[in-house]
Amino acid sequence: MTDPVTVFTFPQPTVNGPLHVGHLSGPYVAADIAARAARARGEQVVVTSGLDVHQNYVLTRAELEGVEVGVMMADFRAGIQETYQQSRIGYDRFGDPLSDEHAPVIRDLMNHLVTSGAAPLREVTLHACADCGRTLHESYLSGLCGGCHSPAAGGACEVCGGFTQVDTMVDPVCGRCGGAPRPFQAKVPVLKMEDYRRQLTDVWLRAQLPPAVRALIGRQLAGGLPEIALAYPTNWGIEGDRELTGLRIGPYTEVALSDLANIARAVDPAATDLPGYLAALGRVDSLWHFLGLDNAYWYAVYWQALWAACGMAELPLSGLVVNEFYTLDGAKFSTSRNHAIWANELLHKEDPSIVRLYLAWDRPDRYRSDFTWHSFQAFADRVKPLLADREGPRQTLDPALAARELARGEAALRPAGFDPALAARSLLGLLEGGVRDTGHLLTALTGTGE
Repeated sequence: MTDPVTVFTFPQPTVNGPLHVGHLSGPYVAADIAARAARARGEQVVVTSGLDVHQNYVLTRAELEGVEVGVMMADFRAGIQETYQQSRIGYDRFGDPLSDEHAPVIRDLMNHLVTSGAAPLREVTLHACADCGRTLHESYLSGLCGGCHSPAAGGACEVCGGFTQVDTMVDPVCGRCGGAPRPFQAKVPVLKMEDYRRQLTDVWLRAQLPPAVRALIGRQLAGGLPEIALAYPTNWGIEGDRELTGLRIGPYTEVALSDLANIARAVDPAATDLPGYLAALGRVDSLWHFLGLDNAYWYAVYWQALWAACGMAELPLSGLVVNEFYTLDGAKFSTSRNHAIWANELLHKEDPSIVRLYLAWDRPDRYRSDFTWHSFQAFADRVKPLLADREGPRQTLDPALAARELARGEAALRPAGFDPALAARSLLGLLEGGVRDTGHLLTALTGTGE
């Protein structure tokens, strides 16, 4: 590719369960809608995603269910990819950490961070469970967020987005057995994010970020950007080599580096090392990450710092398209609690066009929304005749109003100010008015056609 490139990413789902409707309602269908609309506008578009297999939630589920973790991951990978196909979610590059090529790429990038001095090895204090000995991170850590006092695991608080580790939590305990934290010393690579405050501030001032993300950034800056261990002694994750022998690369670090390499290789398939990746990313004209609010810390703060540490002088982020939580009967969709409507089951029973259109119409965009079967069925009953009767009655909507409605709907699918709910309402107004020329609204929202 030589023309300016627009890049959209959507999160690499963790393979500890199938995708549910809460996933689809957030970044997954939304990124596909935006990409289809951008292509219709004539933009050169690249979409990337992949999988996250090295959060220890994966191993935890396998151990609790007594299944072989490799078999479980392969099954969930196949199910996730099938769901993408069923829901017409496309991508140009899919980063697969179960492939043979993945781990060497991540190790090379990690070793560069260490040898370049961007993430030097230092003696730090980590914590393990005093009872079972697990290093406390991700699902192995439980407690209350130190910022908002909501229940949280290790990583980032799903409510306020704050960084969560033993030192920043209230009443931290082992998430597996409830044991108390025991401090220990370990020599690990450490990223001092304060070293990249200038680059981070530049991108935060330039990028389009929703108010909730800007509030999160403000809290992080007020408290000082943390130092984060990029690898540590634990029992799950990519094993390090050379100076990192005996450690495993942190999963959030892995996904951030995987995103960097995947985007670069989608733009330039000949890119095979960090200089090539940086050159390819220099050709990106517009980069938008689609994500849920619970991932805002990683994409807004940590990803940016890590990419700067890799040598990216000007971070290419254009903005984040962030959704709030989609709830089911008033409670958050949850894979671990089995509180969900599984996407593949819904897509087997219902028309994918209507599923996509409903999830755009009901998207938890600027506030939470709640899925109910009654509202879905009522929406389907309303929309089925409109989608089926494309040779229906003559246009009854005034042409001037139709033109305004179409322009409004298509503008709502640009990533700046992305509002698929508005686009869906515009489309329905056009269809109910007998308008046959719906521009790219119908194809983008339903995933039909090219």
